[in-house]
Amino acid sequence: MARGDTLSLRGSATGSMLPWLGLALIILIVDQLTKVLILGHYKHGDSTYITPFFNLVRAHNTGAAFSFLAAASGWQRWLFTGIGVAATVFIVYLLRTHPGQKLFSFALACILGGAVGNVIDRLLHGYVVDFLQFHWGGWYFPAFNVADAGITVGAVCLVLDELLRVRRSR
Repeated sequence: MARGDTLSLRGSATGSMLPWLGLALIILIVDQLTKVLILGHYKHGDSTYITPFFNLVRAHNTGAAFSFLAAASGWQRWLFTGIGVAATVFIVYLLRTHPGQKLFSFALACILGGAVGNVIDRLLHGYVVDFLQFHWGGWYFPAFNVADAGITVGAVCLVLDELLRVRRSR
């Protein structure tokens, strides 16, 4: 694209958004490949004991985090798909305008890869495929996937970035 194009993949003079889109793409690919493996080798509800604190399990989440709204009548699929698409557009805009802010852009790329991975699931299956399950002494953390892990790492990094920004401004 030409230097003056508004759709240019270059951000400000401090950097390009391409490495961040690359990171998001890696997260998306790993997420989708792991889900294909789970869908191909496990039936819904099947699980494999791996360690005293970790299982692989095939779970379907029609809701959001921690199965929020999973019992709704189906409209939540489109709500969460819409939120994911809107988040994707907003994140790409932020990456384009702040590519030189490394921690901030890393966080956004992780969230972007995860959000797109879960949107793909909702569009293809009507639910998100979860398969990573941690447990301890009868307590089970809700199953999640690579996309969810990317979103969580990104959210933690966003908080850290803000704390560091505030600290630098003092």
